[in-house]
Amino acid sequence: MRASGAIDCDVHPNVPSMQALVPYLDPYWQEMVDVRGIETFENRSFPLMAPINARPEWRDGKGRAAESVERIQRELFDRWDPAIAICNCLYGVQMINDEHMAAAFATAVNRWIAAEWLDKEPRLRASIVVPVQNPELAVDEIERWAGDKRFVSVLVLVMGELPLGKSFHWPIYRAAEKHGLPICIHLGSSYRHPVTASGWPTYHVEDYVVQTQAFQAQTASLISHGVFQKFPKLKVVLAESGVTWLPTFLWRFSKGWRGLRIEVPWVDRSPLEIVRDHFRLTLQPFDAPQNPVEVARALDHLGSEDLLLYSSDYPHWQFDGDDLMPAGFSEELQRKIMVDNPLATYPRLGGTI
Repeated sequence: MRASGAIDCDVHPNVPSMQALVPYLDPYWQEMVDVRGIETFENRSFPLMAPINARPEWRDGKGRAAESVERIQRELFDRWDPAIAICNCLYGVQMINDEHMAAAFATAVNRWIAAEWLDKEPRLRASIVVPVQNPELAVDEIERWAGDKRFVSVLVLVMGELPLGKSFHWPIYRAAEKHGLPICIHLGSSYRHPVTASGWPTYHVEDYVVQTQAFQAQTASLISHGVFQKFPKLKVVLAESGVTWLPTFLWRFSKGWRGLRIEVPWVDRSPLEIVRDHFRLTLQPFDAPQNPVEVARALDHLGSEDLLLYSSDYPHWQFDGDDLMPAGFSEELQRKIMVDNPLATYPRLGGTI
């Protein structure tokens, strides 16, 4: 299956080493890398050798994947032919305790993305990596890159130190809305708190699967705190969250809101309506059965054809073979998911394909 003309909303370039970032750090932080012996800030939500982290044929001799633009050109663009692919670099900036160091490395990652990926491949776009540890510094980073239209969203992880609806984060949303940048909330954690409500897990499979709970919690937080009443043009993309959890969660959330709305009077319509207006979900991983009838039923439960965005999740291993779309998607729906919905979600993509 080809994705010719599609907009791939979630691909993952990987920083190959600290030395790849050093040229993009300011001189002070270049010195600190040497003086402190800093080796890496790998994102622990995606252990390097975990089988789900990359297809075997995309790993090099050291087991690493997606570390150069040439590889993404060969393995993604040549294979599926998308028109545009949005880079979400999951380097471990959000795991750094020092806010100023986090800001320095966020800037370095964005400079690296711009120079080593966007400058070399015109079909690529990117999300701005920000230090959510400090909203003021995060806004500075958004403003630094807002003039570069190749940056089309703002990237945060689903689990940090605080629920994302709290006003602590509102300066980030204000800047994002101002510049027409959706907030991309991607699977991953700063590991300040356990990734489950009952404590720390033991295995990566637990960590990976239970992060759906975090997407539910953040959706509830953003809605309950009135983020979309405050920022009515803001869009949120839930990346690598799965899909089928949403209908039952929204049924329960909307039911609870009807009984408890006196507590949150600023939430002036049901969570179901707010989600359909402001939230989008990337397609992979699509966690529905393979039976086309059951797939159609899952889509019907979503209640809107506008919610899904095409993604390959390259180089993560989320689909089998070359079946980029689950069975049971009509041609019209495939067009919406691959082209129309992304264009409506990312204003900066207008006129690019």
